[in-house]
Amino acid sequence: MSFVTVLALAIGVLVAAPWLAHRLRRQRAEEHSFAPARLAVATPPKARRRSQLEHKALFGIRAAAIVALAILGASPLVKCSKVALSRGGASIAVAIVLDDSMSMRAVDAHGATRFARAKKGAQEILGSLRDGDAAAIVLAGGPARVGLAATTDVSAASAALEGVGESDRATDLDGAIAIAKTLIAELPQIDRRVIVLSDLADGKQDAPPLGEASDIPVWVAMPELRSGDVVDCALLSADRSGGRARVRFACSNADAAKGRDVQIKDGDRVVATAKLPETALGEAMVAVTGDESKELVAELTGKDAVASDDRAPVVVEAGPAALAVSGDRAEESVATGGAPIVEQALAALHLDMAVRPIPQPPDRREDTAPFAAIAIDDPPGFTPEQRHALSAFVDGGGVLLLALGRRAAAAPLGANFEPFLAHAVTWGSSPVNGADPASGSTALGEAAASFADLGAKGRAKLADQDAAAFEPLVKWSDGATLVARRARGRGEVWISTLPFSVDASDFALRPGFLALLDSFVSEAKQRSVPRRGDVGVPWSFPGARQVEAVSPAGPLAARREDGTLRVVPTIVGAYHLTVDGAKELRVAAPIARELDFRPRSVAPAATSSNLGGGVAVVDFSWVVALALLALLAAETVVRAMTRPPETQNAA
Repeated sequence: MSFVTVLALAIGVLVAAPWLAHRLRRQRAEEHSFAPARLAVATPPKARRRSQLEHKALFGIRAAAIVALAILGASPLVKCSKVALSRGGASIAVAIVLDDSMSMRAVDAHGATRFARAKKGAQEILGSLRDGDAAAIVLAGGPARVGLAATTDVSAASAALEGVGESDRATDLDGAIAIAKTLIAELPQIDRRVIVLSDLADGKQDAPPLGEASDIPVWVAMPELRSGDVVDCALLSADRSGGRARVRFACSNADAAKGRDVQIKDGDRVVATAKLPETALGEAMVAVTGDESKELVAELTGKDAVASDDRAPVVVEAGPAALAVSGDRAEESVATGGAPIVEQALAALHLDMAVRPIPQPPDRREDTAPFAAIAIDDPPGFTPEQRHALSAFVDGGGVLLLALGRRAAAAPLGANFEPFLAHAVTWGSSPVNGADPASGSTALGEAAASFADLGAKGRAKLADQDAAAFEPLVKWSDGATLVARRARGRGEVWISTLPFSVDASDFALRPGFLALLDSFVSEAKQRSVPRRGDVGVPWSFPGARQVEAVSPAGPLAARREDGTLRVVPTIVGAYHLTVDGAKELRVAAPIARELDFRPRSVAPAATSSNLGGGVAVVDFSWVVALALLALLAAETVVRAMTRPPETQNAA
């Protein structure tokens, strides 16, 4: 409150004037004649009774009127911190960019988050809009997305804004501003502007200033969101391997890690503790013993700006998903003089996925856990245990490639290829020499032409019912299936009617074989999701019929997009999923760059007062004036009611 405001309110001390006037006012007592009083001797008074306040109601009205006058005089000087638009007479179209990233969850000295202050500012902007104005809402938490398309219904915009909550996403200001411009670019309002409500902590210190050379004016409002010295530390991951937990962390600076520990907890019980290294980015090793099936949590001691990122579930992480290859390595080594041909082909693709040879197809579900894809060369059928493990693997999102050869047609008793093939596989000579290049799918591209001459000594033949269930990727020139695939559950099964062996054909020596493996691996990567991922990045469940998710904040609905169910983790922590009845645990991890609270630079034009400001005059003088008039009227009535009646003294 300024000195001028205090001086204006000081008029209120004049409320003492009516009190003094009422105290000093002495009303002459009304005299009545009393004849016997003449017989008594007159005695002068020794003390006069102290005058008392008369007409208290009248005094109260006059005092209130003086206070109202003081408030009326000070009302033009009263201002509040409120986001206000600068506008002319024309209608306005605004696109509000509201930052809902993790850095906006930082708490100020008053206990309010930056997001809460920004949301209140957005509400004030919507409240200042008039008839004919339009508003749109864009959320800047990565990936940037539309909160509400442009509308002239301010109540609908307010309702949409009310439903926006905090999240731990990364910041995508550039994407949000680009979307905001698109939403209002074609609106009929001449005055269009983008309003950014953010702390600007997007980790892009070297990027161009916001609002620079923008065709639509960009106003970066509420500079108080970027004030204050904010420090924070976050746990990025906590992986358990053997008797140790490796906890990775990031801090806004090295000082934020001083004096803090990382604890491993089983519920509320601390089972292990280690000192947090005093560095901005690093890891701490914590010795942990006990059952690996228990759900442990890593937690930082102390307090910082964002509390939600101080905890991380401890998971048994096997690292990036790998590709398993099973086949007769002894026979292949003799033919190639080194590793099996399929392993050499995979190495030539320079995949970012590890290739792991396995001696035989897995017969336990847990043995398939490290793999996103499994390629099996000429298996002699599968045992019941292998069929169960591989079926669960494919249903859970894995991709299986079966190369059928002579051994596949000679499966022993009790071994078969169910549930992938319902009928037996046969082996015989090929009536044609190669494939029909025109039958190649887009997955193989032009490389399918290399299969025109394969020099095959024989080929596997599928039953007509089995062949009809698969989508052919390339066919023999007589129309039979050479390579095909089919979806099963959340995964896929790929079939080749030629084995990988170079003794059987030149199939594995053709460029099309590399294209086939590349497409196979790409499909496996698409369907494979690690247990831990970045917050805000959707989890996809191809082939799933029902997905239920429970986030750290409660139930989270899955959405179907393009025929695929997806779950978007919006806050960090553990997510308990149920996918077609099977339970999974996944973890959403914070993004390290959100720990950099340094604001991005802003172009001078984006802070111009011509666009708006953060202070507004509060005009309530008309209310005080009406109250003052009411008090004056009340005084007139009270004075009329309290006037003493005129009486005539007796003679």
